[in-house]
Amino acid sequence: MSAAAAGNLAIQVSYYVAAFLFIMGLKRMSSPVTAASGIRWAGLGMLVATLITFAYPGMGNYLLMTTAIFIGGVLAWWTGKRVPMTDMPQMIALYNGMGGGAAATISAIELLKGGGHSEVFVALAVLGGLIGSVSFSGSLIAFGKLQGLIRRSIRFRGQNIVNLLILLAAAGIGASLIAGNGGQQSIVAMFLLALLLGLTMTLPIGGADMPVVISLYNALTGLAVGFEGFVLNNAAMIIAGTVVGSAGSLLTQLMAKAMNRSLANVLFSGFGETAVAGGEARGSLKPIEAADAAIMMAFAQKVIIVPGYGMAVAQAQHKVWELTQLLTERGVQVKFAIHPVAGRMPGHMNVLLAEAGVPYDLIYDLDEINAEFETADVALVIGANDVVNPVARSDPSSPIYGMPILNADKAKNCIVIKRGQGAGFSGIENELFYLDNTRMLYGDGQAMVNELIQTIKEL
Repeated sequence: MSAAAAGNLAIQVSYYVAAFLFIMGLKRMSSPVTAASGIRWAGLGMLVATLITFAYPGMGNYLLMTTAIFIGGVLAWWTGKRVPMTDMPQMIALYNGMGGGAAATISAIELLKGGGHSEVFVALAVLGGLIGSVSFSGSLIAFGKLQGLIRRSIRFRGQNIVNLLILLAAAGIGASLIAGNGGQQSIVAMFLLALLLGLTMTLPIGGADMPVVISLYNALTGLAVGFEGFVLNNAAMIIAGTVVGSAGSLLTQLMAKAMNRSLANVLFSGFGETAVAGGEARGSLKPIEAADAAIMMAFAQKVIIVPGYGMAVAQAQHKVWELTQLLTERGVQVKFAIHPVAGRMPGHMNVLLAEAGVPYDLIYDLDEINAEFETADVALVIGANDVVNPVARSDPSSPIYGMPILNADKAKNCIVIKRGQGAGFSGIENELFYLDNTRMLYGDGQAMVNELIQTIKEL
């Protein structure tokens, strides 16, 4: 075997090793117990794939590559250290976009090179470029919405038709490129249309649907990377992109199912805007003092805690765990109920609770915990809203009708910690707050939980 052949074999083997590490890392991330090590496995795979690229035949611009890796690494490390958990959803949206943008850039470079490539090569480059561009611009809009830079959704009559026309125009140009027609102007036009499509698709979607949108663009980014892996004949990109694309697709389906809505409904219905008008709940809000709520919980037999985005904003997860420990010491059985779309991204609440040190065996998903609410003395809702709204079961006219919810209203007593009397992220009035067995504990999540802790300590 020649030296060149041996070197190429070593490169390909390294890419397969990197792909193996990606897959094993993703597998280990499926369990909270092994998630941390899974991240390290996947990170090692990325390191292997990056380093072996420097040995690729014909590779140049080492100074430019090293500089880019250094700048990107420093920025990633800095943002990873500084960005709070409450802002992690928009950070993930931004990183999704960067992946899609990178795939689109690879496609653009390969297409602009020309060189008489086969139709299959051009087709893969076009598909990866289109999908990556949509993911890039769409993810930036998702980031802007979650970060509060874009405060309203932009809708107009015939918007879906306009989106379809943009898609058909971009696809038509792509088809002409595959057939060997069109030059650089056509390539640029195709990418501009794809970027525009990402904008026009995402701008109408409201903030309440962002968790589904984030997972969808994650899937699209993986798919784009997989296509570009074929273009570059890079096994690691093919395998990693395929795995990410399939995992993102499955997660998107699960998220949509958790909201009892189809993906098409999320993308085209316009629901999810914070200005959605909800029906008027009947009854009155009944406040409670922290001391009374603490006594109620201290002498309960079972307490189920329902965390939501309000807990994340208040950074109350550590105090919630301290409260849990106090109640457990008093013989109270405490469990956590997690809705699949609680927070602003998939698994948001799980990550926050894990950060605080809450044991995994105390955390239950909707299907596991819902039947237990009827036997719970107290359901403590901290910053959750739409995922505990009974209108999802009772009001066919409600936009969230049919969405599976946590049955907090079926507990003997329900205490809701909330800053004020406003509606949730979707803008729908919450019927739970007006029920006879519900009491409202107004105030900052962390401050109120701390008051509960102090009162229980004094009992």
